[in-house]
Amino acid sequence: MSETGPNIQPLLDVMARLRDPDGGCPWDVEQDFGTIAPYTIEEAYEVADAIERGDMPALKDELGDLLFQVVFHSRMAEEKRAFAFGDVVAAITDKMIRRHPHVFADADIRSEADQTIAWEAQKAAERAADSALDGVALSLPALMRAEKLQKRAARVGFDWPDLAPVTAKVHEELDEIAEAVAEGQAPARLEEEVGDLLFACVNLARHLGVDPESALRAGNTKFERRFHGVEARLRADGKTPANSTLDEMEAQWEATKRAESEGSA
Repeated sequence: MSETGPNIQPLLDVMARLRDPDGGCPWDVEQDFGTIAPYTIEEAYEVADAIERGDMPALKDELGDLLFQVVFHSRMAEEKRAFAFGDVVAAITDKMIRRHPHVFADADIRSEADQTIAWEAQKAAERAADSALDGVALSLPALMRAEKLQKRAARVGFDWPDLAPVTAKVHEELDEIAEAVAEGQAPARLEEEVGDLLFACVNLARHLGVDPESALRAGNTKFERRFHGVEARLRADGKTPANSTLDEMEAQWEATKRAESEGSA
């Protein structure tokens, strides 16, 4: 890094060259906001993955990939004469100064809790929305969006005061799925009931102070680790999941769990 700070211009120049219809990269030239958006989401998750693994070299690379996504979108906007990268930087700089009056002005905010309240109040004032739920992006992962919708509703008092009714709601939704299955309901009805159950589970996680997205990622990782253990144990017996019975695989699953428990004891 130079004494005057990082220079973003070479990256902007690379992006402009890639998007040049005359000699640029055909793939980059053909992209638009819609086609690039999934890559932007993917790169954000890869940043989170590097953080979870504590891999600093990977985090550096993934942050670069995410920055490139910002540059890509900014370049496409510049081509449409909508805004440029400099405008993105100016907008976020102004927003951070505006939302931190206790740092850049004379507001008196003494705790993290007070800061959170002030932050949300400032965001609400900026939105000037007709609904408490306005502005929750449709493109968010479903678990994350459910949590944000619930938090927005809770801010205006639409929330249970304690855990008991939240837990009861989860059981209620499970019972409704069982009832729909017993009645032979159509797939659309089953999908609706499963959606209600998942939404209730997100609410339970929120009341427990658990991030549902992180919890499910951890659950995925645990399942992968244990299933790999099942496969390894079956291989040691000259078998594979494909030629094993469910009872055999369940036995190896329980053995894998016990080995993990004993290893962490």
